[in-house]
Parts: sequence; C-alpha cells; structure tokens
Amino acid sequence: MHNKLFEIFQEQKDWAEILNVSTIGNLNDFTLQNRSGEIIKISEALHEKKIAEIANMISSRDGEIKVVLVAGPSASGKTTFSKRLGVQLAVNGMHPYQISLDDYFVDRQHTPRDKNGEYDFEALEAIDIDFFNQQLIELFEGKEVKLPKFDFHLGKRTENGKRLKLGEGDILIVEGIHGMNPGLLTEVKNGNTFKIFISALTQISVDEHTHISTADNRLLRRMIRDSRYRGYRAADTIKRWPSVRKGEERNIFPHQENADVMFNSATIYELAVLKKYAEPILKTVLENQPEFTESTRLLKFLSYFKPISEKEIPPTSLLREFLGGSSFVY
Repeated sequence: MHNKLFEIFQEQKDWAEILNVSTIGNLNDFTLQNRSGEIIKISEALHEKKIAEIANMISSRDGEIKVVLVAGPSASGKTTFSKRLGVQLAVNGMHPYQISLDDYFVDRQHTPRDKNGEYDFEALEAIDIDFFNQQLIELFEGKEVKLPKFDFHLGKRTENGKRLKLGEGDILIVEGIHGMNPGLLTEVKNGNTFKIFISALTQISVDEHTHISTADNRLLRRMIRDSRYRGYRAADTIKRWPSVRKGEERNIFPHQENADVMFNSATIYELAVLKKYAEPILKTVLENQPEFTESTRLLKFLSYFKPISEKEIPPTSLLREFLGGSSFVY
C-alpha cells in the first residue's frame, strides 16, 4: 500500500481546490481573465509553506538528524528543492551543506552496464558506496574531508578543491536519485537520517475524466533543460526518455515509500509556461525521424493550453531550474 504517495495525491487535489483550478479549461479561464499572476503567486506560496513545514520537522528532532536525503526521478526539481530547503533550515538556526551523489560516481571504466552493453548510470553500483560512507563517517567524527567532483567529460572523479568539516548545528543535504535506496547508507543509523522524495505530480486534468501523465510534465522540463543547458535536441531527449523511465522504474520508484515525507514539485500553472519554450524545440523534430510521432503528440497536448508568461515566476521557483533566471547557483 503506497500510503505516502496517496497522501501527496490527496494534497495535490486539495491545492487544486484551493486555487479552484482542476482542468485545463479552468486554467485557461484564469489566463483569459488576466489572473494567471494570481495562480503563480498562490502556487509558489504553497510550495514555500510545504518546504518550511519539512524544515520544521527536521529541526524539531533536536540535532538528531545528521543527513537529509533528497531523491526523485529525472527533472523532478531535486536540486532547487534542496537549495530552498537549505534556506528554510538556516531560518531555523541550522547550518546546511549540500552535496551531490553525482560527484561520487565510480570512474567510467568501473560503471556497470545494462543488458544492451550501455553504461547504466542510474544503477546504485554506479556510485562509490564505500567512499561515500567513509566520508560521511569522517565528517560525523569531526574530521575534515576533501570533497570530490566528478568530471563527466573525463569520466573520472577528481578533487574540487573544497574541504568540509562539520560543526555543531551543521547538517548535510545529499541530493541524488538513490537517496531512498536502503543500500546507499551502510554506516549511518536510520535515526540520523531524514528522507525526502520529490515527485512532479501534475495537478490538473485535460477534463473531468482525462488525467495528464506526470511523466509528460517531467519530459517537457527535461527537454527544455537539455536544449538550453546541455546542447541536446528534442529528438535526443525523446530517444533517451524510455531508457530513463526504465531506470526509474527499476532503481527509484520501488524505494519511494522509504521516504519520511514526499514533496510535489509540480505547479498548476507550469505547463502553460513550458508551452512557450517546448513548442519551438519540438518543432525541430523532422517527419522522417523516429521521434516525430511523440513530438507531434506533445505539440497537440500543449495546444490545449493558453500560454502564461513567466515574468511573475520568482527567481527561487523550482521551475527556474529548467527555464533559467534562478537566483540559485547550480
């Protein structure tokens, strides 16, 4: 029984009722009435309220929590969530330090391969578990460690020149897809951890009977980010997506109920904002490419939305991780 997942689905339903927006038609009505800014402000306030509540849960444990693990599937907004959580923990008098599991990848030649012989970067074995746990133990013992940095171009781990030593009131925020996996922390007591699973559960439906796939929401986010920051074409992202989804089903979603709390990173307004960015990218997929059918489907889906300008989206919004204009440094 997925109790925590059910709770977050109920929460997203409650948020939609607060905003009085449950379908694309409702959202379009607000847009036509020039009230989209109202939807943005309330959506972002609900996010901030939830993040503050999570920070309060952590700080109420009287220093017992040493590590906060933030996990979730691709394009769920883990990085920006972690940064915003760090701000709220600081408000509560704690000193958060953020590290990424990606920097603990094994060197490329040791990366496991899938059944097709391709590198399986989403397998737990792609992380140097022993080294990661060794550094955590040293940090908890008050020792200073040299933080690693994984060079994706070279395919090997290097030192990033940064050192870290934890003092009283300090707390680690570890962001990565394997945060809920019980095999990640082999040397840390459960009582010293707090686990947060990030989802992007679309809060509106096409109509009263037709739901929107949450995977489509994440695919559009990833496509925009890939195009803006990684130089990938829409066809590249679409081609890779089935493999990403398989990896999530195998390595991420089976462990989501291990979370202490779940957070829904989706906003009611976002698909109407993503429309402006996604449509030109999707139109670059040519008719003779295998990905054309999927790009056409997504374009038709986006055509249902009236576009909403991003100008009122604050620089701390999770959506800024994909659109740009964030006040956080990534």
